[in-house]
Amino acid sequence: MALPALPTIPGETSAAPTRQILVLSPEQRNDGPPRHTNDAPSTPDATELLEAGYRLTYVHDIADVVEKLRTADFAGVYCNTADFLPLERALAGQQASMVLNTVGEGICIVAPDGRLIWQNQKMQGWPAPVQERVRQACCEAGEAFAADPGAGTRRNVLKLNETQQFLETVISPLRSNHGGLMQIVAVVMDATQTRRLQQKIDAIDAAGRELVRLESDAIRKMNMAERLELLEKNIVQFTHELLHFDHFAIRIIDRKNDKLELVVSEGLPEEALAVDLYKSDSAGMTGISGFVAATGRSYMCADVERDPRYVVGLDGARSSLTVPLQLHDRVIGIFNIESRQPGAFSEDDRQFAEIFGRYVAMALNILELMVTERVETRNKMAGDVAGEIAGPLNDIAIDVQELQESLIGDAHLSGKLDAILGNVESVRSSLRQAMAGPQTILGAKDAAPPAAPDPAISRKRILVVDDEPVIRETIGDVLRKYDATVTIAVDGNAAIEQIESVVADGGTYDLVVSDIRMPDRSGYDVFASARKHMAETPVILMTGFGYDPNHCIVRASQEGLQAVLFKPFRVDKLLDEVRRALTVE
Repeated sequence: MALPALPTIPGETSAAPTRQILVLSPEQRNDGPPRHTNDAPSTPDATELLEAGYRLTYVHDIADVVEKLRTADFAGVYCNTADFLPLERALAGQQASMVLNTVGEGICIVAPDGRLIWQNQKMQGWPAPVQERVRQACCEAGEAFAADPGAGTRRNVLKLNETQQFLETVISPLRSNHGGLMQIVAVVMDATQTRRLQQKIDAIDAAGRELVRLESDAIRKMNMAERLELLEKNIVQFTHELLHFDHFAIRIIDRKNDKLELVVSEGLPEEALAVDLYKSDSAGMTGISGFVAATGRSYMCADVERDPRYVVGLDGARSSLTVPLQLHDRVIGIFNIESRQPGAFSEDDRQFAEIFGRYVAMALNILELMVTERVETRNKMAGDVAGEIAGPLNDIAIDVQELQESLIGDAHLSGKLDAILGNVESVRSSLRQAMAGPQTILGAKDAAPPAAPDPAISRKRILVVDDEPVIRETIGDVLRKYDATVTIAVDGNAAIEQIESVVADGGTYDLVVSDIRMPDRSGYDVFASARKHMAETPVILMTGFGYDPNHCIVRASQEGLQAVLFKPFRVDKLLDEVRRALTVE
């Protein structure tokens, strides 16, 4: 058989050829060309011509060709024309096998009778019990595929108790042109990370629903200090379950001075909690927490010893994660988590902490929005609450939708994320129901003077403070019907001036009733002034919508606050608290 002229191989001489050609011959010898028969694919002239430019390697069957090509590089294969098509099919099969072996997932083929026909190297690496479980799953799927010609791919998750791993199987039928089941193909993937992601999503779902839960009668009856205590307990519990970290602090921005006030902490030393941190450099030391509060951007510190922004924290801390507590486009505080392990936090940790942080921010914000009684309402108050919470709920929904986009094709996790979106809508609905109510004193129009003087209220001097005209005038009118002497203050500054003026004239008030959120001075400032100038005078604080950034209720409760009224409250509730405050011995 004649061969064309061989190409010139740069840098190579006929005495030392380096490129190799496989020669398929029915008879192989190790030290040179084969002895020829009538079926030999080459002639002495052909092999001599090949040897002029190549090193020849002789093999005696197609299996040897496939094995040689798998383990070494060859410039070509020389064979009889009768062997060409079988060799081509074998090489195509070898190439397919190589591709399947490079796939990062386990792949196996099972016959309809349950025999394992083939598996790639990844599948061979799984323990024998795992391989057997996959084969059994294929057999079960095969029965369904055989019974229903229209049956398609089946998914299943196998848990390996001994390694705490999860394997996801995707089992598909391989059918003939007539629809008959020929083989069953299974792809086996390590789903451990996906399952852990699912567990975190479950924790976010549970935590979010619990933190903003409004329906419980027990919660509605709690005062602010009790609610904050419950919220702190839930945050600690959910942080353990969700992020699996035990050392963290939550700080809220005081809008008056940009100070980051501590609200909740767990596992951090007193010296770390006592550090004053601020949102801006002009107010004081900022650190990582101040940076996050100012920028609204999360901050992962992989090595606290190398980060100049890190301030004192956990004893032996090596890394930290700080995320903003964000209400729509407004940062109300920060959530700082610390670890004694360097580089302990991942991008997944950051993403989930941000989502959880939004729930925490919303829970803190609605801490004072929860009413103590169910009432029939108008739409204004529901609209106020919906406007306050709409942004944070939308942000949570957006975060979840971004996760859904990254998990396209995973129906199970997508279902979980859909459940979170459903809970977001449920929160919206619950808020509209629980927060609905007229912004006034309920039952005030029907309040009539008592049939006989009320000794607890009659002739008592009461200071009423609220920047909302409807509220202060309504409370004043109700108390005057009970023969109280009522002084009205339009804001915190006016109230403090009234207290100082009355005391300077040798007088006093028997009771102070003040709103918390006012544009100048807070309810706590009014309370502190009353305690300073009239130590025995009881104080009742009122709160409506919006989070109390100065913790007026908690701080005042620790210092002798008489009671808290949550708007909208009823006239009888107001009168009960007033009587109780005025009769305390």
